[in-house]
Amino acid sequence: MQNDEKVTIGFRQAQQSDIPYLLQLRKDSMGEHLVSAGLNLSDQQHLERISEFLTDSSIILMDKQPIGLIKLGVLADKLHIRQLQISPKYQGKGVGSKVLALVKKKAKELKLPLTLNVLLANPVISLYLRHGFIVIGQNELEYQMRCD
Repeated sequence: MQNDEKVTIGFRQAQQSDIPYLLQLRKDSMGEHLVSAGLNLSDQQHLERISEFLTDSSIILMDKQPIGLIKLGVLADKLHIRQLQISPKYQGKGVGSKVLALVKKKAKELKLPLTLNVLLANPVISLYLRHGFIVIGQNELEYQMRCD
């Protein structure tokens, strides 16, 4: 599973029954980045974020096993990646690139720019830059990025 070509992924709609998995995924994939941004969130705060736009959430699957989450908002003027989380043991294996390629294809089909926000100190920004995203703004916590 070293190069992107061998990574085969699938998706399924997230369900209420996925919430315990999504809580652990969020803590595993985002915990240190949130803490370094000064956001020490309680489980309740994580659960609120997970439940927000749950209908826009898809579980990322590899060999039918959940390995991550993508939460996409289809808005009037853009396709917005609300969240993209990959389980740490699958990071660096081409999964994020595959997911981004598919989302970029969807944005192109919809004729919409693709946007996302990423925490300032999150190293995943290098993945987004490789995929053609540019920084269009920032606040005290995160960059706003766009890919046309």
